[in-house]
Amino acid sequence: AAYANMIVHLPIGLLESNCYLIVAPASDPARRAEAALVDPGVQDISQLMDKIHEHGTGVRYILNTHGHFDHIAANGRLELPGALLGIHPADRPLLLSGGGADLFGMPYVPSPYPTLDLNDGDTLLLGNDLRIEILHTPGHTPGSVCLYVPSDQALLTGDTLFADNVGRTDLPGGNARALTASLRRIMTLPQATRIYPGHGYPVTLAEARRINPWLRRLG
Repeated sequence: AAYANMIVHLPIGLLESNCYLIVAPASDPARRAEAALVDPGVQDISQLMDKIHEHGTGVRYILNTHGHFDHIAANGRLELPGALLGIHPADRPLLLSGGGADLFGMPYVPSPYPTLDLNDGDTLLLGNDLRIEILHTPGHTPGSVCLYVPSDQALLTGDTLFADNVGRTDLPGGNARALTASLRRIMTLPQATRIYPGHGYPVTLAEARRINPWLRRLG
């Protein structure tokens, strides 16, 4: 793919959450590459910033796949001028109330107010032509989204889908029936799609269908 290896796994965050950088290489050597930072759930942002600088990218978007504290912890600490903060409107209240950090007795720095709504069917552009498509996949939370990068055949699933498990639905706002519908939707993507989950390791959709008991049950 034109953007092969342009999804960078960043330092692990709270509760071993995964944070990613989607990088669109600059077509012109005089310009910086552009990136979207996904789920910055870290407490120590220095490693995160080092990694961003290492890739020489400007961050255009900070995207939260959902509003839980282990995926948003650095929202309020990052100094990335001009970056748009995006989340689905249904998870905005969760984000602005600390993402459930108080339920787990975790300290948190309040997130800024999001400047971008991640609605189903929206497409974000990075660089010249890298597209990030928003899929609304409720179930783990009402506003959970997956981020699909067609050029890379990559899907960043947040806590909707893991390699061998799915997001829990027993927290406030969780809905098992909605999650099942979201999983069915993900299963219609190309089987070679690489899943980059919010926790754990990446797999292809074909592998997940083989090893994940929930997907096996859905056929």
